[in-house]
Amino acid sequence: MTAIRSETADGVATLTLADVDNRNALGGAVVGGLIDGLARANADPEVRVVVITNDGPIFCAGANIKEQSSANEAGGDDAADERPTGGLEVLLQQLQQSPTPVVGKINGHVVGGGMGLAAALDISVAADDAKFGFTEVRIGVIPAIISVVCLAKMRRGDAMETFLRGQRFPAGHAADLGLINRAVPADQLDEEVASVVSDLLRGGPQALGQAKRLVNEVPAMAQDDAFAWTSQLSASLFAGEEAREGMRAFIEKRPARWVPDQT
Repeated sequence: MTAIRSETADGVATLTLADVDNRNALGGAVVGGLIDGLARANADPEVRVVVITNDGPIFCAGANIKEQSSANEAGGDDAADERPTGGLEVLLQQLQQSPTPVVGKINGHVVGGGMGLAAALDISVAADDAKFGFTEVRIGVIPAIISVVCLAKMRRGDAMETFLRGQRFPAGHAADLGLINRAVPADQLDEEVASVVSDLLRGGPQALGQAKRLVNEVPAMAQDDAFAWTSQLSASLFAGEEAREGMRAFIEKRPARWVPDQT
């Protein structure tokens, strides 16, 4: 059985964490499968949105403890360093740098490294009966790699408390912390994610990728540099064919040509 199941339909690539026996933990097969699936989606001009979801009651249980323990016994991190697809840090970077929007449909519990996966997605919606938690300290480690994406979304005091306590908390509180966008009743999850995807499909493909860059890059820039870069970027987009088509469609009161047929 494959660790990641991939399906594409109507402009949406769905990557499903399917390593249920291992609680969808972030072992080599899951991480590598997500990296490969995302790369294939980004290379396919027909794919406009990527959705990441899960089989089973757990979205992602964090590190694959059995796999990591075996690697330790075999000589530390050497095995992880030799993986051709890279590790968790590569996956998190590629999710944030993906020009295709990535949506999380979180239908299960999220702990440990899974918190970083959820936080790295562009828009995440969770079933409200899911539990979340930075549980690393309870096995003697820390949320090191995932802190890079999680701390960017959290207040310092919230991060300190959740990192140190290691407790689990409801999906609604994960939304309050800024780690996901919102929690909805489980029976409304499909409908809510479909609404998000429908909105994304109405945006210009190039514009969506560049909008992601604004969110990820502008906050780290000095103000003068940010204004210079965004002015240049804005001018180049307004002069491009995608913007010309979008403005023509607006004036003509019709959908832009990239919008899927809604009939």
